[in-house]
Amino acid sequence: MSTPQLVEHFFRHEYGRLVATLCRRVGAQHIEVVEDAVQSALMAALESWTVSGAPDNPSAWLFRVAHNDVVGHLRQRTRRRRLLEQYTKEAIDTGEKGSELFLAQEVQDDLLRMLFVCCDEGIPEPSQLVLALKTLCGFDIREIALRLFISEANVYKRLARARSQLRKFPPRTDGPSEAQITSRLPAVRKILYLLFTEGYLSSHAETAIRRELCNEAIRLTSILAEHPLGQTPETFALLALMHLHAARMPARQDGAGGLVLLEEQDRDLWDREEIQVGLALLARSAHGDVFSRYHAEAGIAAEHCLAPSLQETRWDKVVEFYSLLERSAPSPMHKLNRAVAVAEWKGPAAGLEVLDGFEPPTWLVRSYIWSAVLADLHRRCGNAELANRYRKLACKAAPTSAVKQLLQHRLQINKQTIPRYG
Repeated sequence: MSTPQLVEHFFRHEYGRLVATLCRRVGAQHIEVVEDAVQSALMAALESWTVSGAPDNPSAWLFRVAHNDVVGHLRQRTRRRRLLEQYTKEAIDTGEKGSELFLAQEVQDDLLRMLFVCCDEGIPEPSQLVLALKTLCGFDIREIALRLFISEANVYKRLARARSQLRKFPPRTDGPSEAQITSRLPAVRKILYLLFTEGYLSSHAETAIRRELCNEAIRLTSILAEHPLGQTPETFALLALMHLHAARMPARQDGAGGLVLLEEQDRDLWDREEIQVGLALLARSAHGDVFSRYHAEAGIAAEHCLAPSLQETRWDKVVEFYSLLERSAPSPMHKLNRAVAVAEWKGPAAGLEVLDGFEPPTWLVRSYIWSAVLADLHRRCGNAELANRYRKLACKAAPTSAVKQLLQHRLQINKQTIPRYG
């Protein structure tokens, strides 16, 4: 791995952890200072490691450089050693050996704790998502805008609101209380869901699948599922969904890194062990009376994992799960997906009937997904003019070259079924 690749790797893997660790030590109200320090440490790594090679413990190196930068900024800002010591005494006394031990043993809990801090009730929910995705998950502004179906300007506004609220936090805060953990669980689960989704079908221009994001989402959700307060049906269902999707990832890319349609995937490459883990978690999530969107989506994923082929998929069950999903978490996107499943079950005309009279919101109309589905349904119904119009719109709106290539392939005239991403 070259030095630039190594630094990129550590940016994706260590950025959020370093921010979480340093915020725990100096206070979340200094998050902007911490973010600047972490970014400076990564730039320093690029310069230093290119000349002298990577250190034995790159994580500890980054932590030490970022920490020293934070201390320097706080010293300049406060000009009062007493306040500086209040924030940093523990960190100043920690040498390289201590930072290695700290990073190895405590950082996982710090990152999850910081997710709960980002979901503070004083921060509007839309801003909570943006703050967590930007600060802890390593998303850039464009990626956040695409995932949340908002403009980049709105992302900046929401991020500014969140950081403004964090600046009002007291100097040193303990972790969230039991009541706060319970109340913030839904928001934290949503962030973890989006983190996994970005990895599973990336909006990143050069990468169709970002496995490291999926792994990180699974790791954090697993930690959450081990916490006494996090052991809820919704958490187990979310974790089941992640494992069931991750099981199919080995077959989702071709040799060139392009996406492979569900019906063209080699199902022998699917990870059967991981499928069993997902199914066990799904069974565990069934205890109690709670039914969430994660239950419905995990149920859909399970149907795909258990089907011997696309044609043998129990599409009636998939449609049933999409109907439940629409009721538990209403969204135009779920209606669109139900139309696709109905088309597989009863034919393309039936799929179009689901959308008859439906007025989609602007954000969905502008999405490549809306145009791609309509292009395929109309093509299969023999509406060539409409199919061609929607096909052009879908390809034009594709966020990455990988998605565009997949759309061009999936909307070929000779395709007989609605191709799915899987």
